[in-house]
Amino acid sequence: MRTLKYAILGLLMQTPVTGYDIAKAFGPGLGSFWSAKHSQIYPELKRLTVEGLIQYSVVMQGERMEKKLYEITDAGQEDFMQWLLQDAPLEPTPKDVFRLRTYYSQWLGEEDYLQLVQSQIEKRTQKYDYLKDRLNQFYRDIDPAALTGAARGDYLVLSGAVMREQNYLDWLYHCRDLVSCWAQKNPSRREGNNL
Repeated sequence: MRTLKYAILGLLMQTPVTGYDIAKAFGPGLGSFWSAKHSQIYPELKRLTVEGLIQYSVVMQGERMEKKLYEITDAGQEDFMQWLLQDAPLEPTPKDVFRLRTYYSQWLGEEDYLQLVQSQIEKRTQKYDYLKDRLNQFYRDIDPAALTGAARGDYLVLSGAVMREQNYLDWLYHCRDLVSCWAQKNPSRREGNNL
């Protein structure tokens, strides 16, 4: 399934936009849970146009620059709504290099592993703080029950991203605390090959 297709159609359900605007939407907004590069977006826009799911008009920007303004067609709206209503199967667990390293961490000394954990805590804390700031920036003084339109989905996904990062941090703290406990109980293994 071409999921990028539906991410783009969903954006166009809201308003006509340029390819540049679509690429920007995969930054702070969609980027917190779905990513796409320019090299993926523009071929997909061409495909969607050929399939009759979107169309574009050429508009002038400034005195000389032309840009394509994409909008969804009736066929595109119908296709998007059919996809939106599907009950999709559970996706495979995403790949996570740090979890893979943790799985094989018996080959590290506790000190080495704890350094890796601390680095992950710092990175995840930055990500958590960024997402939490975005949530507060847009929804601090708003009752979530009063949200309407696109703000509902944005709030749900953004609050879920904050919870996901908090959960990951909780797991990292658990790893740190448990490995520190093991290191205290077995001081001779702190630098060894077995955790």
